[in-house]
Amino acid sequence: MKIIEINNLTKSYGKFIAVDDISFDVEKGHLFAFLGVNGAGKSTTIHMIATRLQQSNGAIFVDGFQAGKDDAEIRKRIGLVFQDNVLDDVLTVKENLDMWGRFYGMSKTDTQKSISWVTDTLLLEPILKKQFRHLSGGQKRRAEIARALLHRPAILFLDEPTTGLDPQTRVDVWKTIASLQQQLQMTVFLTTHYMEEAAEANQIVVIDKGKIKAQGTPAELKRLYASDTLRLQVNDNDFTATYLNEHRYSYNLKNDLFQVSVQNSLQAYHILRYLEDSITDFELIKGSLDDVFINLVKENTHAHNLAADKAL
Repeated sequence: MKIIEINNLTKSYGKFIAVDDISFDVEKGHLFAFLGVNGAGKSTTIHMIATRLQQSNGAIFVDGFQAGKDDAEIRKRIGLVFQDNVLDDVLTVKENLDMWGRFYGMSKTDTQKSISWVTDTLLLEPILKKQFRHLSGGQKRRAEIARALLHRPAILFLDEPTTGLDPQTRVDVWKTIASLQQQLQMTVFLTTHYMEEAAEANQIVVIDKGKIKAQGTPAELKRLYASDTLRLQVNDNDFTATYLNEHRYSYNLKNDLFQVSVQNSLQAYHILRYLEDSITDFELIKGSLDDVFINLVKENTHAHNLAADKAL
């Protein structure tokens, strides 16, 4: 069941087109990853879906409601966690959540019930009475997620949620997100620079210069845009090179190390079987989402960013 539907969405600023006629769907309960370099159009798209920014053209449907017509209903159904913190540094976590309950239009009773719920769900009890500015990076992220969940949204938007956090804190934040998704069957819409986070997604869309470059599951994208690499050390370079050339494998040879591009493990197996008497060592390196991303967004975005600056 589709919970977000994006049809021919465009956003322009004068002559500069920030988002250019994109279309995609997000299934209910899925983790959806939206990937792109800075300035690719990720945040602009999120702001349009969240009804914080009016689109220039196209249609947005969230849980059956249309942006531009049913904005209040859409806002009830979404929670937003931005890259930068929005909670007040001087207030305690509890005071911040009280204030955001009022922002969401919740009654005092409902706010207190929700605060109790997010406190239990996100293990906030030790930090409830602490000023936000005195929290660690991971604690701040948990408090921001609590803010976004206070009104029990159907969709949680995470815009670069772990940027600037140390590796262990990133892992802890993602354990929290995964637990939430499993418990609540919540849809999570993620933008991130970390490909290992995107690798857990059910669906990925890659956007570059305002246009969708590719979309699919992590496995589909790796199959289409990233090859595996078979590294070989052999005792007969000439024999190995002749075999690879005859079978039209793409490879390079440097310091007596062959690096052969292969489509999958089965293809690597056939090479290993044929060359087994010559091989002294080998390693198979699987293609990754990093390879996918680099191959899809390998062009320099400098011209695009200059165009944006000029248009604005």
